[in-house]
Amino acid sequence: MGIHDGHRERLKKAFIEHGLESMNDIQALELLLFFSVARRDTNELAHLLLERFGSLDEIFHAAAEDLMEVPGVGEHTAVLLTLLPQIMKKSAVSKANEIRQITSSRDAGKYLVPRFADEQDEVMLMLCLDNKRSIICCCEMGRGVVNAVNINARKVVEKALKVKASSVIIAHNHPGGLALPSREDDAVTKTLYNALEIVGVHLEDHIIVADGDYVSLADTGMMYHLRF
Repeated sequence: MGIHDGHRERLKKAFIEHGLESMNDIQALELLLFFSVARRDTNELAHLLLERFGSLDEIFHAAAEDLMEVPGVGEHTAVLLTLLPQIMKKSAVSKANEIRQITSSRDAGKYLVPRFADEQDEVMLMLCLDNKRSIICCCEMGRGVVNAVNINARKVVEKALKVKASSVIIAHNHPGGLALPSREDDAVTKTLYNALEIVGVHLEDHIIVADGDYVSLADTGMMYHLRF
């Protein structure tokens, strides 16, 4: 038995019996690091990571190359720390995929919000629906730096026509911001609404996502006013 085995076993037992609520951030990170650092005390490494990045959230959103700048962080540890949030996102998206039909903005929010988890850039998604409001596909239509997604209306229209969508819902995120529409968001909504209406495809909603929350422009009444 190694010198640190007793400590490891105590932390594991505490987690099994009480969950992470019984641990502080250092202990939780120590426990996670057990699975990439064998037979070595992980307390010091946990401290170094938190000192370097400031919080667990920043650690899990750091790039692998930045993580490996911390002494003691090798490839296995960097992969573990970057894998965790992506696994959580994949799990949430898998759960959201159980939704087959969009009958309300709430359905749209539940389907779309998990897809923006862990995104550091603005991303525009388009959810395409058939005439029974069943989901045909969800695809990325633009990606850029914060507050500067480049939207190509022609590309949006072509994709909607290609999959024979009767209606679409667009969604984009405000990384590090609030789920509130900006003037730019209103302008993009109007542009896409008009472009899609010309080819007989209805833009039902524009969902703004931030920090796990969302706002539906349809719920605010904006989509109704675009008709007039």
